[in-house]
Amino acid sequence: MAAAVDSFHLLYREISRSCNSHFEALALIGALYAASRAVVLLRDCCTVARVHFLPRMMPSGRLTQRYGDWAVIYGAAQPVAGAYAEELARSGVSIIFITQDGSSVRDAASFLSQTYGVETTVVTADFSLGQAAAKPVAEALRGKDVGFLVNCMDETLASPRSLIEIPEQGVLDRVNRNIGAATLMARLVLPGMVERSRGAVVNISSGSSCRPRHGRVMLSAFTGYLDHFSRALQFEYSNKGIFIQSLIPFQISSSSSAEGWFAPSPEVYARHAVSTLGVSTRTTGYWPHTLQYGLMKCIPEWIWIVGSRVLFSTRSASLFCQT
Repeated sequence: MAAAVDSFHLLYREISRSCNSHFEALALIGALYAASRAVVLLRDCCTVARVHFLPRMMPSGRLTQRYGDWAVIYGAAQPVAGAYAEELARSGVSIIFITQDGSSVRDAASFLSQTYGVETTVVTADFSLGQAAAKPVAEALRGKDVGFLVNCMDETLASPRSLIEIPEQGVLDRVNRNIGAATLMARLVLPGMVERSRGAVVNISSGSSCRPRHGRVMLSAFTGYLDHFSRALQFEYSNKGIFIQSLIPFQISSSSSAEGWFAPSPEVYARHAVSTLGVSTRTTGYWPHTLQYGLMKCIPEWIWIVGSRVLFSTRSASLFCQT
């Protein structure tokens, strides 16, 4: 028995001696990995400070001088777009509202004119009709120093609905009003910006482009398009003095009772988002949302998909039992 114990200790010492060099190598690899993660964390913290805090503490000048006197707001009936327009008007930028229903923004246009002393114009254009909607927009742009284009996606897409439940014409209308309209608006505005060598295009989509979600196929697809469309425009036109930004916010509260740190009001969100103009080409626009986005990106997609399916199945079973 003693011989067996002595043999075990001898074998253990021999193995330990032969593996010492490997242990040191593994320790070095672990130290390098820990150092790399620390550097990445430090870089991300510096980016958050540079994008979200420094611009608010040290504004970089009047927006009209940097970009132009007029802003075109497409999707003006959306709360986020209206709040963004008010922030621009606060800086002395005149506003052209592009909306399918002009009556929904006329009160907002009058309020901006009376409160901030800027000019406002309301243009009715239904992009589900195709190219015919471009004519009144082009007329409204003629002779104006348009420095901003803000495209805001339809927030009703956030309501869960299966793709096969939407009528075929409804699918085409949604594509035209979101993807087609944003692309056509950029086509109408960019020539003047290129000629003046200044301007900013802001596409407001959704954090839903980060991960797929149940019942939001069109929302995920449209936000993914707007995000990549913005990045492609930035690549093509940044050397012509034009700044292109993709805003990918998460939840924005529609009522004061539901407001919170991660669900700001449209006014709070717009105030933060406007401060990132000229600073970041792709951002959530609001620093708590940036933290949320970073945490979501840390989750592998396969884990997200499995978890979403389990959660969806549990919720469906619960609703079935209630009925």
